[in-house]
This record gives sequence, structure tokens and C-alpha cells, in this order.
Amino acid sequence: MTDYSALLDQRPLAPSELVHLEELSAAVLATSNDVIIMQGEAILALEAVAKSVGAPGVIALNIVTGPYGAIFGDWMADAGATVVTLASEFDSVISVEAVAAAIAEHSPRVLAIVHAEAATGGTNPLVEILALARAADILTIVDSVASIGAEPVLVDEWGIDIAVIGGQKSLAGPAGVSAVSVSPAAWAVIDNNPGAPRGSSLSLTDWRDNWTRTDRSAIPGMPSWLESRGLIAALERVLTEGLDAVNELHRRARAATLAGAAELGIGPWQIDGGYAPVVTALRLPSPGALSDGDLGGILSVGNGALRGYLVRVNHTGRAAALEPVQDAMARLATALGVDPAASLAAAEAGWNA
Repeated sequence: MTDYSALLDQRPLAPSELVHLEELSAAVLATSNDVIIMQGEAILALEAVAKSVGAPGVIALNIVTGPYGAIFGDWMADAGATVVTLASEFDSVISVEAVAAAIAEHSPRVLAIVHAEAATGGTNPLVEILALARAADILTIVDSVASIGAEPVLVDEWGIDIAVIGGQKSLAGPAGVSAVSVSPAAWAVIDNNPGAPRGSSLSLTDWRDNWTRTDRSAIPGMPSWLESRGLIAALERVLTEGLDAVNELHRRARAATLAGAAELGIGPWQIDGGYAPVVTALRLPSPGALSDGDLGGILSVGNGALRGYLVRVNHTGRAAALEPVQDAMARLATALGVDPAASLAAAEAGWNA
């Protein structure tokens, strides 16, 4: 039996710890904007953002390249926004040209996008899309939960108005607490939205007014101390190792995975490049070629409608290393009934390239 006794009788989170967590979150996001720590998995923060910005009369361009983008659009519509959905097939990322055309046609006030798709292994061309949005004075919302810690997320430099992060993927942290960076322009939109959540667990303004804009000597409510301390540990780790170095490990894990899989006759799920460094999704040689029993380690099957068509190599966080990737290649080779030697050698070469 695992001994969890060290988790018992912990003291509540101190104000100084919450301030530290905000500062660490701002550091990984490279921002001077306000950071709000949300007491829940990042899906809560995303719903809070959608319902804070969505309102009648607001035209929102929602870019959907995976399952979470679609959910976000539904929440904005629930809040009264007119949501224009720009979707790709889930085996491709969105094109800059498609975004430019949608902006020209619909003149949105808000643009929402998922940076990296852990479910399908794609990274959208975020920098170019944000440049289009800035030129059209569009408020930008970026779901960076999967990308943070695997690739750069430069909030201030790129002009991201709202970014949402969580600890459970490349940061190797917990899922129970998340962070939202909010620009002055975003606060102005939220403050002018009478329907934005207030007196609610979804309220960004409650945290701002009752904590961020105070002397921060008393925390309102009872934040999750275990998850908050876990996220502090995760952020301190990546900042100590260096964000560039941690991002590079994820890039090398992606390269190793793609090279090793190619030797097994398995190609990437994404058909047009844009391979995410957080997770590599691989297209099965035939539908149902692998079952759950064939997997293990850092392998997992596709979710929902993708089940049976792709396998995910989850080289995230501290699994962004050669040994877990080679273990995944060996498992795939065994399931497919082939000798893993060439795949393991190719993975090592890809890692060192």
C-alpha cells in the first residue's frame, strides 16, 4: 500500500505562497499582466473565460482543431455571443490563410484558439494568427494548457490578452489548480460585460477585486493547498531547469518518436506538419490495429471518435526523455509483431539530431 501520510494535516495555503504561485505563473507565461489562480482543473478556467467575454452583440471567431475548442465555443454561445466556428479536420491544424479570410468576412471582436492539441498532436501557427488579430484589434484568448512547458508561450511579446494554463501536462504538475493571465484590454471587456460571472466560482473579477487588487494579506476562501503547492513545485522545476531547456527536451522527444515510429511503418496523425512537442499522435496502420491491452508506458489510445485510429505517445513533463520514448517504440513493435531494433536505433538518432 502506498503511504500517503505526508499529504495529511498540511497547513492551509499562506498568502505569500499564493503570491509566489502567481509570480511563477507570470514567469512561465512571460507576462506582466494580472494572473488569476483558479481553484480547479483548467476546464473551469476556460469556462470562466468564455462566460466572462461572451455576451450578446459580441462576434467571436472560435478556431476548432480539437475537442476543447468546440466546448469553448459552446460556452461563449451560452453567454450570448455570436460564435463563428472555423474548424479543421482533427488530423490537421488551422491555416493562417483560413483565419485571415474569416476575420475579413466576419469582423470578430474576439478570437479564441487552442495553441497545442494534446488529443491529436498538432500545434497551430499561433504567432502568425495573433499578428492577424492584433492588426484587426481583436481580443485574443489562447488555451495554452498543453503547450506550456513544451513550447514557448510569450504572452506579452505575442500580444495574448487571455492565456489559460494548467500543470498536468508538460509542467509535470497537478490538475487541480490552473492560472489565467488577463491583459488590461481583457479586463475592460470583462468589466463592460454585465453578464460576466460575479459572486461565482467562475468569476475572474471576484478574485481580482478581493485578492489581486488588495494588499494580498488575506486569501478569500480556502484555496486548494495540495494542488497549489504541487503547481509551485512544477513551476519552480521548469524555471530552475530553464524553459528553453525544458522545451528542447520535448522537441527532442517528438523527433525521437517520429523517427522511431517511421521504422515501424507508422506515420504521424497530423497530415500537414505542425507536430506538437507535447504529445505525438501516430496514425495506426489500420483501424483497430492496436487494443488497449497492447499499450502501457506513455502510450494511450485516441479519445472518442479517434479511438482505434490513432495512438498517442505522451512524452510530456519528465517523460520528455529518450528512455520512455524507446519503451513506447518497443511496446508498439511487440504489438505489431516486428523486431524493435531498427525503431530503437532510429529513436536514439532522432533524439540526438
